[in-house]
Amino acid sequence: MPDDQALPSDQKKTVGDAEAPRDRRNIDDWQRDAVAKARGGGEGQDEMPADETEDKTDDARQKKPSLIRRHPVWIVLGLVVLAAVAVAGYFAWLVFFHPYETTDDAFVDARQFSVASKVSGYVVDVPVTDNQHVQAGDVILKIDPRDYRIALDQAKAQVESADAGIRNAEAQIAAAEASVEQSKAQINSANAALQFAQDEASRQDALVKSGAGTLQAAQQARSNLLQAQGSFQEAQAGLASSLKNVASAQAQKANAVASRHQADAQVEQAEQNLYYTTISAAQPGRVVRLSGAKGQFLDAGQSVSMFVPDEKWVTANFKETQITDMRPGQAVDITIDAYPDHPLKGRIDSVQPGSGTAFSLLPAENATGNYVKVTQRVPVKIVVDNWPQDVSIGPGMSVVPTATVRPRN
Repeated sequence: MPDDQALPSDQKKTVGDAEAPRDRRNIDDWQRDAVAKARGGGEGQDEMPADETEDKTDDARQKKPSLIRRHPVWIVLGLVVLAAVAVAGYFAWLVFFHPYETTDDAFVDARQFSVASKVSGYVVDVPVTDNQHVQAGDVILKIDPRDYRIALDQAKAQVESADAGIRNAEAQIAAAEASVEQSKAQINSANAALQFAQDEASRQDALVKSGAGTLQAAQQARSNLLQAQGSFQEAQAGLASSLKNVASAQAQKANAVASRHQADAQVEQAEQNLYYTTISAAQPGRVVRLSGAKGQFLDAGQSVSMFVPDEKWVTANFKETQITDMRPGQAVDITIDAYPDHPLKGRIDSVQPGSGTAFSLLPAENATGNYVKVTQRVPVKIVVDNWPQDVSIGPGMSVVPTATVRPRN
């Protein structure tokens, strides 16, 4: 039917009454059917009522098979592919994700320390510069040693003086011992004279009593006896004095020996102070934040630089739920944020027996206030097999360690 041909009035009324209760979709279907008939059959063809067209459309929709019946092979194939992808993903997780534990809360660590002067003085030489690598024994800074050389010479002079005192005391001891021997000889002589005087006095007394001797001879014999007794007592006193002189000389020698020990200690102290005027590296490492300069006066204990040893490691703060299977000796792959093109190999050295907050300056007090459970982090020490030598790596640099804590089955 052409688009400009009008419908009969009764048919228009019928169609109008049918369109009122229908929705927009039925009207569109009727219009499409009318246009199709007009294009295909022309004016002589009979028109199909709208209600019959709608019923046929509904029947066609009801008789249309489902998607599974129309494409059963593709549906089964899709399910197989989905299951294969799930199984492959599971095995990929077992191989590439499950065996590993990683964290980005990890840093390079070392026992860096401050290099300080042990003696005071003016700096005369600084042969190193900032961030320079040094070996054990390399000189970092020198202090003017002249004052300390003078102190060493004075200490050595004290040693020589103490040696002279020891020799003098030894000579006095020898003289005192000789005096003792002399006193002993005098005692023996006095004792002999005393014995003779006693015998002589007894004989003269007997002669006087018998009338054969004279009174004068008897008195002379008694006088000689008294003199012999005095000489004997004098000899004994001389021996006691000589013995005391020996003890005094020995005390002087002990004092001289103590002075020698003190002088030796002063020499050692002076040598140490002279040695301390040269500040050297105790181990291989890098000089960092050098503050000492030539001509600067340093006090004892004043810092001149920081020192970072070559011995470094990685401290990784894993969550406490990640260290379940973590043991010393397990392999670790490490990536440095600053140098991603320098991958490192290492191993777990130890796991700290406690969380990081437990050893902080102000540890958490969970027994007071409201408690909210938070996953703690535990520091893990990781040693690196070989640090790269062409780049500068120091404490505080961020790394990402990946530890193999489970077997790759």
